[in-house]
Amino acid sequence: MVNLTDLERDLLSLAKKKNELAALGYDDPRYDDVEEELHDLEDDFQDTYGDYLEDALHTVHDDLCPDNDVLMPIAYVANKYVVAEDGSWLPAEGGVPVEVDEIPSKGTKLAIAPSPVRIVLIISPKKQQDVWMAK
Repeated sequence: MVNLTDLERDLLSLAKKKNELAALGYDDPRYDDVEEELHDLEDDFQDTYGDYLEDALHTVHDDLCPDNDVLMPIAYVANKYVVAEDGSWLPAEGGVPVEVDEIPSKGTKLAIAPSPVRIVLIISPKKQQDVWMAK
């Protein structure tokens, strides 16, 4: 069983590191160090929570986008997040492109977000829907 408090903490750390890297230019002297720290966090996150999140992703894919393959959970962690007024973190860049039969628009993506830990369907830059919550 996954400890949801630890999952929340570790996903939030990963999201913060992704935001830190996104804010740096390639020419920034800290870029390589931050990128290395991010890769270490991603490896640890995948090792610790990969099976749990992969099961959740299979459920979401089966319901929404059965024609798309499930990738490793770390692929669904967005490249950048913004914090909403309610304190939740919303994916702002990245996510995994998926084809949702009920939504004919192009550009739908799935992403994992913290606070609370959930899988988000990104329908457009201004429209997102939580499709799974950690419990």
